[in-house]
Amino acid sequence: MIPHFSDLSANERTYLAWIRTAVSLMGFGFLIERFDVFLIYTTRGSVLNSGLHLRASEWLGLGMILLGAALILLATRSFYRNSRLIQAEAAAAYRGTMVERVLTALLVALALFLVLYVGYQLTSLH
Repeated sequence: MIPHFSDLSANERTYLAWIRTAVSLMGFGFLIERFDVFLIYTTRGSVLNSGLHLRASEWLGLGMILLGAALILLATRSFYRNSRLIQAEAAAAYRGTMVERVLTALLVALALFLVLYVGYQLTSLH
């Protein structure tokens, strides 16, 4: 029997959830990065002369891809740290809310930017 198996497997499930979140973030970043292609296709090329800021979607998408990669690194570090703490006999205080708070703030800022950006792009098309 593996000591602390339920805690170790819960740690692994949490790690895999963070990895799924990071991969989703990276995929959504790729989709945002290609948003200009969607705009050009749906407007049959007339978007090129409308003065839209298509570069913003490229930078935003790249930023989301980089954020997803950073999230994978942070999740991996947290997974190994928590594994060591679970297997240690000494009691330790739980730490780890700062990363979640920073990521939450970044994702809220990203969502607000997307709402403003897409809203601006849609109003510029009419």
